[in-house]
Amino acid sequence: MKSPMRISFLLPGYIWAPTGGIRVVYEHANRLVASGHDVTVIHPRRLMHLSPRPGGQSAYYWIRRHARRGLELFHKPSLDWQKVDPRVKSLYVPTSDPSNIPDGDAIFATSWQTVRTVLECPESKGEKFYLIQHYETTMGPKHLVDETWRSSLHKVAVSNWLIEVGASLGISEIAHITNAIDHDRYRLVRPIEGRRPRVAMTFSKEAHKGAADGIEALTIARGKCPDLRVVMFGATNLRPRIPHWIEYHSNPAQEFIVSEIYNNSTIFLCPSWAEGYALPPAEAAGCGCAVVSTDNGGIRDYLEHGVTGLLSPPRDPRSLAANICLLLDHEDLRLSLAKSANQAVAGLSWEQSSAKLEALVASKLRRKGRHDRETSPCSRLISSDMHIARPA
Repeated sequence: MKSPMRISFLLPGYIWAPTGGIRVVYEHANRLVASGHDVTVIHPRRLMHLSPRPGGQSAYYWIRRHARRGLELFHKPSLDWQKVDPRVKSLYVPTSDPSNIPDGDAIFATSWQTVRTVLECPESKGEKFYLIQHYETTMGPKHLVDETWRSSLHKVAVSNWLIEVGASLGISEIAHITNAIDHDRYRLVRPIEGRRPRVAMTFSKEAHKGAADGIEALTIARGKCPDLRVVMFGATNLRPRIPHWIEYHSNPAQEFIVSEIYNNSTIFLCPSWAEGYALPPAEAAGCGCAVVSTDNGGIRDYLEHGVTGLLSPPRDPRSLAANICLLLDHEDLRLSLAKSANQAVAGLSWEQSSAKLEALVASKLRRKGRHDRETSPCSRLISSDMHIARPA
């Protein structure tokens, strides 16, 4: 009988809109509580020691930031876009000060901004881990981000690309535990065959997400295929400044995304410059879309060019447009890639990934003598399936 562990995840703040990194944390939290562990996800209203983002910010940014801080004094954001097991404790605290973090057996930093707090936590908060979900140089100064990677925390990366980034920084040990998708949600509702040509894409105002490149690629493709239908969705409250011929949905429900967007589209376009993993293309593939994407790093864990999708260099709208047109002109290729991608992501299991995370934590605790825990079937994954990257 395995002993339950007390595991905490420290988030970078309150979360007001769907976010891939937060989804990953809660997917692990759900599976860990289902395995009998005590799991707390900590949402601090303000991070201690937080450095400002690089570059200047507009007056609008600062007005919005202060307005949100005022809102957070009286309200907590809804997580209706993510399934949360009621046994998971979602803790909302004023700051990330260690006094607001419960004692436990293990604590995870989940972004570069949270690493310093975890490093400064007393031993009573648990063994210290770092769930690396992206190379976050778009969110903070490179030298500070790199320092977090070189910290003494036990590191877990969600993609092979991040393992490679770590090796380039001289990191001696990083565990690779891949992300997955929720197959109960992201599934085929309509057959892959017989769909009307339509391209789906997520929209983000973050420059590195490549929305401008995606729109340019779609405009080029539409010039060659005037009947091309396009649908976008995003976390914006209002329709962004995009061409009138693009259908847009603001903050759609996940059920709508699955049934009306993914399952009603033939192609999913991902124009991002860099992704730690790239969840939306995997979710779209689970719903039967063929994927046209930039070679953004994290997507390589499940997408191989010409086998499970089509890849283009980042920041190359013309190449993206060419791949879109290739699939529009060759239905047999679209069907082949969509079916191959659907099969590839079918092998991505949150149950298996979370079991590996559980095994990693248990292994580190045993080595430190922090936790008396018998060997369980999941702990054997540590030696059989987990890849530990050691640079040459």
